[in-house]
Amino acid sequence: MNISAVLDTISDFVWGPPFLILLVGTGIYLTLRLTFLQFRTLPYALKLVFTKDQDKQSEGDISHFQSLMTALAATVGTGNIAGVATAVVVGGPGAVFWMWISALFGMATKYAEAILAVKYRVKDERGEMAGGPMYYIEKGLGWKWLAVLFAIFAIGASFGIGNTVQSNSVADVLHENWNFPYAATGIILMILTGIVIIGGIKSIGRVVSFIVPIMAVLYVAAGLILIMMNIDLVPSAVGLIFTDAFTGQAVAGGAIGAVIQMGVARGVFSNEAGLGSAPIAAASARTDYPGRQALVSMTQVFIDTIIICSITGISLVMGELYLNAQSDVEGAALTSNTFEQFLGPAGAFIVSIGLVFFAYSTMLGWSYYGERCMYYLTKHPSSIMIYRIIFVIAIFFGAVIELNMVWSIADIMNGLMAAPNLIGLLGLSSVVVAETAFFLQRKKEEEQKRAPERE
Repeated sequence: MNISAVLDTISDFVWGPPFLILLVGTGIYLTLRLTFLQFRTLPYALKLVFTKDQDKQSEGDISHFQSLMTALAATVGTGNIAGVATAVVVGGPGAVFWMWISALFGMATKYAEAILAVKYRVKDERGEMAGGPMYYIEKGLGWKWLAVLFAIFAIGASFGIGNTVQSNSVADVLHENWNFPYAATGIILMILTGIVIIGGIKSIGRVVSFIVPIMAVLYVAAGLILIMMNIDLVPSAVGLIFTDAFTGQAVAGGAIGAVIQMGVARGVFSNEAGLGSAPIAAASARTDYPGRQALVSMTQVFIDTIIICSITGISLVMGELYLNAQSDVEGAALTSNTFEQFLGPAGAFIVSIGLVFFAYSTMLGWSYYGERCMYYLTKHPSSIMIYRIIFVIAIFFGAVIELNMVWSIADIMNGLMAAPNLIGLLGLSSVVVAETAFFLQRKKEEEQKRAPERE
């Protein structure tokens, strides 16, 4: 048995029924305990995202918006373009449906992660906020050993999902489209990433707040134009997504389990709900109440999966190129070919450039997650610089080395870091409910005070 087969076996085990039940089950459980909060408060949460920062006097390093953009930077990447395509090829159109389901419940998971991250955050030796699963697992549950495991797995994941996967995808797309040398891509990415992460979270927040909105809007606009120009294909494509979700006919052997597994796994790879990564960014935000930042963080899943991944998924099913996809044209190439089929060379160009900037911003976001976990383990500020140097070097190797097994490695690391986080969320669910009730009461009082002013 070769290494690739061993990794695939481990990945299948990690993402087997028990873990999927824990992952989605946690989202369902939190949704019920929070009485469907993600649906009731979504309009207000989206309004908060684009409201000018009103918490400048509150503790924190960056604004609500910058915190969200850092989290989005880390999630909007190859998962939205290559990951969705892989899910459709391997799991069939029905995988898109299960991505939606995991995202809808994942919004509650993401909310819980953020509210705990802000509640249990601490100030480090440099005066910056430090928070995330490692802190709420240790301080909330009192299980230091589990917190340490999360930090170790998260550092490992930062070099997979947050580094080599991204640089390898950028190098591939630049080489295939413009014959750009792999080594040159690696060197350029090293320099551009190093320049930004040397300044820490404030520098990262500024850069991603500029890059992410522009690229997300450009990609979404192109996708919507594609869909509107071929609106007659949409009903049958959406219908196939729903029917295949429960039949699995598009998958070899009609295995419905494969459809669900690919949909949930790729959905989590894209939006990271339950992984415990995004709350590390949420902990750095300036906010008066944990609940307010948690609502902002919750919108990340909605934007990432319900909007961006849906556009990719529906376009892929409309194009039907996945039916004849071979292993060498899966992923980003399949999405690029689909956009080119409908929009011509401009479509392929948008996907290619979008992937480059999405992947770059993902590396910036994940570098922060990794360094925070490194600091948690060592408690020495000097370890942050050591981590940054190693992280930047790894970018080059990711760009020049063949990484055929990288998706399996990334999936394994995602599962390993998610497990401690999900245990922490379930164990601290009562804290989440209590903090939510407190915030909603304060929100109600604020609205009552403003009511006479409007009159």
